[in-house]
Amino acid sequence: MEKELSGLTTESRNPGSMNLSELPVPDILRLINNEDKKVASAVENVLPEVEQAVELIFDSLNQGGRLFYAGAGTSGRVGVIDASECPPTFLTPPEMVQTIMAGGTEAFTEAVEGSEDNEGQGIKDLQSKKLTNKDVVVGITASGRTPYPIGALKYAREVRASTISLSCNSGSVISPLADCAIEVIVGPEVLTGSTRMKAATAHKMILNMFSTTVMVKLGKVHENLMVDVHASNHKLKQRAIYIVSEITQASSAEAEEVLRRAEWQVKPAIVMYEAGVTFPAALQAIETGKGFVGEAVASAKKEV
Repeated sequence: MEKELSGLTTESRNPGSMNLSELPVPDILRLINNEDKKVASAVENVLPEVEQAVELIFDSLNQGGRLFYAGAGTSGRVGVIDASECPPTFLTPPEMVQTIMAGGTEAFTEAVEGSEDNEGQGIKDLQSKKLTNKDVVVGITASGRTPYPIGALKYAREVRASTISLSCNSGSVISPLADCAIEVIVGPEVLTGSTRMKAATAHKMILNMFSTTVMVKLGKVHENLMVDVHASNHKLKQRAIYIVSEITQASSAEAEEVLRRAEWQVKPAIVMYEAGVTFPAALQAIETGKGFVGEAVASAKKEV
């Protein structure tokens, strides 16, 4: 087992950091920064696979399915971060994008020893979510051999859910279990085996691509603006006012007034202002336009 682990790219020693412990602080920082620059290039190399994964996720969510990230340690934490940002950014229901993590929720802040080695727990955690063939599961593991996400993908295949693997080693054990296998090769870490560094950065970049691109395709973005932002606090209400003003050319006062009538929902506010319709009529137009602002405005204007 140890020999197998040491043979992985993510566990190899980085020739450029062999004297890390002897370097002065500026040189350590420069070294880490130079290695981090390689991550974007590694992600660029797998963009065709990322595109395939995005299509699988979109097809799932578009038919009412759910997206699950499954990982252990840092890989699970990266999944939690991306999933937790979807409701405030895109007004998605909490169940649309979820993470199952080895060791449960307490593992987000503290290491739960041995939890990642339990393949059966990955299966049980997905079973508890009542996984169906409409859903899609992303198994995240830097090494590509972590039992927990491997178990999750095995179960996902049993129920015929779509499967995606995300690893940082060529020929990863998890890859054959996936409909779409993404192996993003970032090379050895500055600190040997510390995959919370380049590997985790690459995975976070790719998960951001997944969620953002899919939400664009679902109509939750207009131009480059978050038209489904959940205006739940002062900062986000100010952002909502800005978005409505940018799209409609309304004044800040006008944008705030129509947002109040729209219960601080950006899309209905835009439709109400542009088409001169009521809140219920705006909601109907958005449904007719399948969530896309441009189509909703056009639909609402036809009804006036």
